[in-house]
Amino acid sequence: MLTEADGAYRTIKVKPRAHGFGAEVAGVDLSKPLDAEVLAEVKAAWAAHAVLAFPDQPLTLDELEAFTLQIGPFGDDPYVEPMPGHPNVLEVRREPDEKLSVFGGGWHSDWSFQPTPPAATLLRSQVIPPVGGDTLYCDGVRAYAALPQATKAKLASLRAVHSAGHAYGSKGVYAREREDDSKTRAMSIIVSEEADKQHIHPLVRTHPVTDRKALFISPVYVQAVEGMGEAEGFELLGGLYKHMHQDEFIYRHRWRPDMLVIWDNRCTTHYALGGYDGHRRVMHRTTVAGDTPV
Repeated sequence: MLTEADGAYRTIKVKPRAHGFGAEVAGVDLSKPLDAEVLAEVKAAWAAHAVLAFPDQPLTLDELEAFTLQIGPFGDDPYVEPMPGHPNVLEVRREPDEKLSVFGGGWHSDWSFQPTPPAATLLRSQVIPPVGGDTLYCDGVRAYAALPQATKAKLASLRAVHSAGHAYGSKGVYAREREDDSKTRAMSIIVSEEADKQHIHPLVRTHPVTDRKALFISPVYVQAVEGMGEAEGFELLGGLYKHMHQDEFIYRHRWRPDMLVIWDNRCTTHYALGGYDGHRRVMHRTTVAGDTPV
């Protein structure tokens, strides 16, 4: 249920969802450069709500790139072939006859395995199926805040081992897909030994803008907890995932045509749902560069 954020903004209309996690923004045309006051309010709303949805934004790829650069410089997207002529735009496409897993179909923060993961992801709907295709978002800030103080104290010094190996590595999911000639994927995924590298980040991350702490872990990209044995680490992570993925911390986003969504990878994770076999779904995606998690 959306409620109006009374008096909080002068140039845009912001309707937050329950608990303030996620909001819909109206009264702005993203196809044109935003003046300083409007851009400042958009960024303030993003900081406040972590996930912003902008309906009715029929952007061209050039316009999507231009708006992305108003948020910040492009991030590095290493394991998906970009669109021709647009090296910073990925097309997230699934054709009606595809049988392979849905791209993004697991809880993750985009490219968290990088030394400086992206701050933001922008995704715009081009073709929306008549059923399915929702995206789940998890609020890492409220999930962390709800933990017992003893658990927070335990997590304060812990670091997680992130890697893209399970997905994009030489023996990962997408490498194994290629062994099955009977199934094809519309997207061109890049498999690389580089993906097997590991990077270590704090398990609890402090947001550089809001100063709020959030759980910064996901089952797709986190392989272990630094300094813990495998069984102990998996037990800790498994308990945290169970806690994070309770309904009270989840926002289920339902897409509409020509909708742009921007989310904050520094304090959220997300999960792309399927449920639209037999239908085409096409989205265009960019990322904004981030900083080193602390």
